[in-house]
Amino acid sequence: MYLKGLTASEARSLGLTALIFSIFLVGYDYTAFSVALPSIQKTFQVDITTTMWLVNAYALAFGVSVISCGRLADMLGRRRTFFIGATLFSVFSLLGGFSLNIWMLMGCRVMLSIGGAMMWPSVIGMTYHLLDSKRAGIAGGLLMLGCGVANSLGPIIGGILTDTLGWRWILFLNLPLTLVAMLICWKLVISDLPSAPGEHVDLTGLLFLSLALLALLLGLDLSVDVGFVNNRTLLLFLGFVLFLSAFVWLDYRSSGEPLIPVDVVKNKRFFAEGVATLLVSVAFIAALMFVPQFLSKVWKFTAIQSGIALLPMMIMFGATSFLSGHLYERFGAKLLSCFGALFMWAGMLVLSKLSVQVEPFIFTPGMGLMGIGMGLFYPTITTAAILILRYDRASLAAAIIYMFQIIGGAIGLGLNTTIVALAPDLATGISRAFLMNAHLALLGMVVSVFFINGRGKGSS
Repeated sequence: MYLKGLTASEARSLGLTALIFSIFLVGYDYTAFSVALPSIQKTFQVDITTTMWLVNAYALAFGVSVISCGRLADMLGRRRTFFIGATLFSVFSLLGGFSLNIWMLMGCRVMLSIGGAMMWPSVIGMTYHLLDSKRAGIAGGLLMLGCGVANSLGPIIGGILTDTLGWRWILFLNLPLTLVAMLICWKLVISDLPSAPGEHVDLTGLLFLSLALLALLLGLDLSVDVGFVNNRTLLLFLGFVLFLSAFVWLDYRSSGEPLIPVDVVKNKRFFAEGVATLLVSVAFIAALMFVPQFLSKVWKFTAIQSGIALLPMMIMFGATSFLSGHLYERFGAKLLSCFGALFMWAGMLVLSKLSVQVEPFIFTPGMGLMGIGMGLFYPTITTAAILILRYDRASLAAAIIYMFQIIGGAIGLGLNTTIVALAPDLATGISRAFLMNAHLALLGMVVSVFFINGRGKGSS
């Protein structure tokens, strides 16, 4: 259903723009909202722990639902799932902007997050569908470019809106932006019919998988405060094992199609790509969370200076993501993912040298190396994961890989926090934690060398 006067090529380009913009919206909302927490705390007269749960609840809801939403997108149609998710995203952004108390806002953020979790894998699947397999690498690069721009501009836009119009306008702005993306997608993105319209959603499997992921992510989140060896943390991890076992037992013995199909579970290369993603994501989340801590508490940077200091990493991430899309078909998944992990290893090594005595000039190259590594690794691994599975598994593949990234980030946050807490001072703790992160990124490169397919496309 192309707009009048547009060629197929022009319509495809505009459709891609709308899809990348949708990815930007989901990433922007998360990063922009985080800077508004102090203002929200003042508005509702609540403590910082309560306001932090606005971020935690969003992340948990997204992480718990993204795999199920990816599967739903493949089963029901990605375009249809995108519109459902975008509607949730819009409606609860509007309601959240009119929140009367912190609990109404938190409920809206959870529902908004579920809408985002429906949009994310749907958009990725539609993007790869719009471009043929020969240009799949470009699709991955464009998607990660959208993420990089969102991560860079989100805190800046959120800060400007919070300081001028108020934090509620971060949510209000979501409504017109999402409606524009929906309109363009409705006009330009052709409806995709599900490959097996007779398939039914396994609600029991969905419930137990969601409970398993919720227990795991809550346990990892709690480990940041009380450590891994704690009764509550261990109980949540035990719950994860039990719920996951129940999911496997019930889902793969049902008469219908499993929530995560057998061909996905048995694909060793796909699993290896997930493991590599988990390992390098430890370094990514560490740079994102602990570098600002070091800058503000050791080098006495202001909050704005600390935020700006992340820009070299985010800018290089976006620029390299776009470049890696063009390099994918020439050099393949193995080489790009290996170099991506290698650059992240080098970036973490440089950042591990940070201390009170070190001159600030060493900081920028380390962040730049991290950004280059992320820009090479994440688009490549996403493209390789999607191409290694059947076409009708694209959204599920994207969702599972993103889930590995979330879990890796959560594990990294817990491990880094524990190492920092046990150190004699903050600078020493961050240095030791970053050295560990470098080794994990190097291990991710080893996984890439031995298990990731050279061209990103092949048999399991």
